[in-house]
Amino acid sequence: MNIVTPQAYAREIAAEAVPGLPADFRWGVATAAYQIEGAAAEDGRTPSIWDTYCRVPGMVVRGENGDAACDHYHRMPEDVRLIADLGVDTYRFSLAWPRIQPGGRGPVNERGLDFYKRLVDELEARGITPWITLYHWDLPQELEDAGGWPARDTAYRFAEYAALAHDALGDRVEHWTTLNEPWCSAMLGYAYGNQAPGRKNFGDAIRAVHHLLLGHGLASRHLRETAATRGDALELGITLNLGTATPETGSHEDAEACRRADGMGRRLYLDPLVKGAYPEDVVADLARQNAELPVQDGDLAVISTPIDVLGVNFYRGTLFSGVTQEGSPVDADGLPVTRGVERDLPRTAMDWEITPTALTDLLVGLEKDYGVPTVVTENGAAFDDSVSADGQIHDAGRTTYLADHIAAVAAARARGADVRGYFAWSLMDNFEWSYGYDKRFGIVRVDYDTQERTLKDSAKWYRDTIRLTRTGTRTGTGDSESDGG
Repeated sequence: MNIVTPQAYAREIAAEAVPGLPADFRWGVATAAYQIEGAAAEDGRTPSIWDTYCRVPGMVVRGENGDAACDHYHRMPEDVRLIADLGVDTYRFSLAWPRIQPGGRGPVNERGLDFYKRLVDELEARGITPWITLYHWDLPQELEDAGGWPARDTAYRFAEYAALAHDALGDRVEHWTTLNEPWCSAMLGYAYGNQAPGRKNFGDAIRAVHHLLLGHGLASRHLRETAATRGDALELGITLNLGTATPETGSHEDAEACRRADGMGRRLYLDPLVKGAYPEDVVADLARQNAELPVQDGDLAVISTPIDVLGVNFYRGTLFSGVTQEGSPVDADGLPVTRGVERDLPRTAMDWEITPTALTDLLVGLEKDYGVPTVVTENGAAFDDSVSADGQIHDAGRTTYLADHIAAVAAARARGADVRGYFAWSLMDNFEWSYGYDKRFGIVRVDYDTQERTLKDSAKWYRDTIRLTRTGTRTGTGDSESDGG
């Protein structure tokens, strides 16, 4: 297969206003606590499942971990200044559960909570809106030892933690996301074992799906009730990692493969969240695999507590086939096949196909099927960029990627999708989970030896594009690649 290289994909792109994005369109950058904070054992923080998983030989590239990460815990004011310099209006970040409520039970840890109070102070002082994610994968290890997300009690523990965090910050922070990518937490963590906690049990993963959604619903109810009682402004949501499923051919087998992929990746989460019921065809598919969602009376009413916004994390669309490489429509166990098909498309350093038009299709489809306003809460690309002889990072591939996907958002709005914002992933290079520090998603480079931050060309382009779009100016001054980081 002739795979197009990132170098062939990259184009020289000048910053200019993006037609179709309104003045109140939200521009942001995003991070996650375990990936950037470091200070893993400071101020009362206890281990999360990722601290434990990183110590398992062979699970993370070079055995790396988030103990130091980007040292954001100590460099937070500097990083907020950097965010402000980018001209974004919103910073999406996650709270570390084991920092705020060590062990996942009991009272709040004031020393840990103080860090986030100071962060909100810094953001407010610079006119940046904080957008909080309550859970970005760092389950306290003690709760995993007690059963983790496959255990129903974890949903109640999450709601308790969410209440502690919101009670402390809800009078100052309006935008709250309960969970980041529950598909990853459930499937990668409990079915496939290639993310924390590293279990491989499909039945456990499906139980985790339900309990993650139940935790979302329980937390959402508390946040709504508290905000109403206190008179706090609240925009409540959840973030899902979503893609598109396109059939390779017009065959029945390929159509079925897409139905199953869409069912497990999109409808299994959005149907109960928005419609108050799990999709019947997916429940039947799960039964064929001897897996069952552990629904109890009243659960779906809790899960479908109304949300104000749906966070969409998008990285790629996928072409699916319903036959094996040998031509069979079933696998060795007699179950229908759902197989991703590789295409002659440019790829990122993660070996992910670059498919910006799929983002347009996804956002338009979400509007049609669910009618919930959306924000692209993550979109970005890892490339093997490096420091050039001039001391700069000329990451034309990433700039092209951002430009194409922001244009895809504008195209979705033109087709009627209520998309209200775009957050680049990520603010800075960071600990990329099982890949350790091997993959760089940041628009800001981090030298992990010195912790020096340097704006990449993509950051300068993003900054200038935001400014020009806000002001309605057609093109920039041409200086986006000349100023230093």
